[in-house]
Amino acid sequence: MTKADWVDVARLLLTSRHIDTIEETELRPAGKITYQFSAKGHELIQILLGRMMNHGHDCATLYYRSRPFMLAAGLSIKEAFAGPLGKAASRNGGRDIGVVHNMPPRRGVTVLPTSGDVGAQYTPAVGWAQGIVYRSETLKQEEWKGAVAVALGGDASVATNGFWSALNIVTTLNLPYIFFIEDNGYGISVGGHLQTPGGNIAANLASFGNLLVIDGDGSDPQDALRCVEQAVAQTRDRKSPVLLRLKAPRLCGHSFDDNQSYKSEAEIKEEQARDPLHTLERFLSSKRILSRKKWQELDAEVLAEVRRGADEALKDAWPDPTNVLRHLFCDGRNFQQVGGLAAEAIKAPHSSEIVKETEKRRWNMVDAIRRTLEVELDKNDRVVVFGEDVAVKGGVHGATLDLMRKFGEDRVFDTSLSEEGIVGRSVGLAMAGLVPVPEIQFRKYADPATEQMNDCGTIRWRTNGDFAAPLVLRIPVGYGKKTGDPWHSVSNEAIFAHTLGWRIAFPSNARDAVGLLRSALRGNDPTFFLEHRALLDTSAGRSAYPGDEYVLPFGKAAIVREGSQATIVSWGEMVSRAQAAVKKLTADVEIIDLRTICPCDMATVLTSLHKTNRCLVLHEDFLTSGFGAEIAANIAQDAFEFLDAPVERLATADVPIPYNPDLMNAVVPSVDDIAQRLQKLIDY
Repeated sequence: MTKADWVDVARLLLTSRHIDTIEETELRPAGKITYQFSAKGHELIQILLGRMMNHGHDCATLYYRSRPFMLAAGLSIKEAFAGPLGKAASRNGGRDIGVVHNMPPRRGVTVLPTSGDVGAQYTPAVGWAQGIVYRSETLKQEEWKGAVAVALGGDASVATNGFWSALNIVTTLNLPYIFFIEDNGYGISVGGHLQTPGGNIAANLASFGNLLVIDGDGSDPQDALRCVEQAVAQTRDRKSPVLLRLKAPRLCGHSFDDNQSYKSEAEIKEEQARDPLHTLERFLSSKRILSRKKWQELDAEVLAEVRRGADEALKDAWPDPTNVLRHLFCDGRNFQQVGGLAAEAIKAPHSSEIVKETEKRRWNMVDAIRRTLEVELDKNDRVVVFGEDVAVKGGVHGATLDLMRKFGEDRVFDTSLSEEGIVGRSVGLAMAGLVPVPEIQFRKYADPATEQMNDCGTIRWRTNGDFAAPLVLRIPVGYGKKTGDPWHSVSNEAIFAHTLGWRIAFPSNARDAVGLLRSALRGNDPTFFLEHRALLDTSAGRSAYPGDEYVLPFGKAAIVREGSQATIVSWGEMVSRAQAAVKKLTADVEIIDLRTICPCDMATVLTSLHKTNRCLVLHEDFLTSGFGAEIAANIAQDAFEFLDAPVERLATADVPIPYNPDLMNAVVPSVDDIAQRLQKLIDY
């Protein structure tokens, strides 16, 4: 580094230090900010790293102590203050806490939206790293060659499943990835010896395959620079991923309210002696880069600049409350700067709602899904399909059979057994401009990915519309055609309906599966695509194939059967049972298939009720707090005066799905159960 480079490092470190001090001594005591996480002691290593992340397609995922990195990446002082102050000028527009960062590239690096969950930063960065490889090697986009993904984390984060999932993926695939571990010895008050044996993750991973492990002193400018330079060079050249552990003192508590009473006086004194502010000043003086006087002049200059930034942020406007509901989903007018095809102004292939039945024979749903994936893979080279057993085997349900053979293992590939890794990397791949189509084998198996799913859905909202991660998460759900059990037979769409920012498709037949899947693949929001196991290859799910261009918009229910005496509202496999139940009666019943849970077409439901005046809501998910309760509540609110009978709900009993077939049939609504409840409703 040149003398000018070192002066810039000093300027950034002083800037970060003064911002923290003003927050700690003025803004927090005055009640003007409510969250304050000091970076004191961590500044030097983050700044050195941030200045080297200068490739146009570098990526970083951060954590709550990463503001020095943000300053090095181009965050302004005003923005730095505006975040904790909750002002309109903050990077998230006051929607998220000020220590949770995001930023489209300014000096080269894209800072992906930070999660508030410890360890959740690792696998999205994996996805971006895999996106680098895909775009540079598969798509032959030279401008992506040499880019690197880095994930910053504290020493406590190495205990999380996200860290270990990412470690497994990047080492098995040799991705350009850096684990940047800032080890201050504590996770809040818990010592590092309880996070990893011996308190040193670098020592524990010294013999890990295909991983360069670097251990250094984050308070020593020369050693820190050597370590960061080595890590960046190693990954830019695709030699191997890197785990870089740098020891750094945490000079303040975990947050403003933490008085560090768990530390001894000797320990606190030792940490203060390693303050990188002082070690950098001594280093620059010894190298005749900045004399004591020049350092003081620079310090005064920076303080004045920081004061101006603070004043500007304090004078900045509050966010407009009328806009707080915007950006949960794409509105079709305002598009993200980072993520998906829209960020690069790439239009999805042409879509049509015209049904072109190319064959008279009826297709199984699983065959229709496979054909749709095949067509979209062929039309769009950004589409990638992956999951456990998806490639060679073709999926445990057969939905991806032969796709790897046709499109190659860089586009259709198997993953490690980590749902956190599958979904987390999907988020990173989507933000790197690809169209990820991950598969989770069964609904229950998605539980380890809950953190990533929740984070993904709110990315657009949390970043004030700047980022999005459009992806299609395929999940087989529901009981099997021959048997059930508590692990493979979960439906649980109500949980997904409560996961903000996700669209949800739940088709009942092959034609709808084609149209909804294609709509999702060409859309601009993350989507849960739920495939009922008992419909994949049975007559109930079969229909004529609607053609390779058929698209079905979300939020448009189907009237499966018209009637005048009562309305059944259902979705998924229960639609076929509703049809069978109506055939057992002489009543004239209307059947509505919602087709999508989010958005939900309540307009069609209400229109039907104006005619029939009676409603049965039927679903397979458990009764209590099932999505049927939401339908019933909307009916009670908006169609109460049209009802001639109470709204009926029929759903699976509130117990796990049993393995024994007779027990399973005792808890899942049967055709006879539906017919009896329907007759009771009509007779009311």
